[in-house]
Amino acid sequence: MKRTISKEFHFSASHQLFGLEEGHPCGRLHGHNYIVKVFLTGEPKGPAGFVEDYRNLDPIKKWIDDVLDHKHLNDVFPFNPSVEHMSKYIYDKFKEQFPELSAIEMSETPKTNCRYEPN
Repeated sequence: MKRTISKEFHFSASHQLFGLEEGHPCGRLHGHNYIVKVFLTGEPKGPAGFVEDYRNLDPIKKWIDDVLDHKHLNDVFPFNPSVEHMSKYIYDKFKEQFPELSAIEMSETPKTNCRYEPN
């Protein structure tokens, strides 16, 4: 029977969203304390019964720390850096390395969240 595990990663960064109506607060330069939550779904394996050893997710943490943390996200991504776009990008970036990857959730505030989960 399949199980789903998750792990959170945190980073702080600035961004500015373009294409919004004039006066929209997200159109101004601003920052967030982001949370990226990675979900993996699969059969437990090995003697420990892990879907994936959480330590094996260190490449995701390293990429977030090196590429996203304390950066201006408009300089990192070739697209408008909304959580909707970034969550899909992160999923696509790590899906091949982690075949059990089933979803990425990303939040910019405690009240806002995007979950990218392909069909």
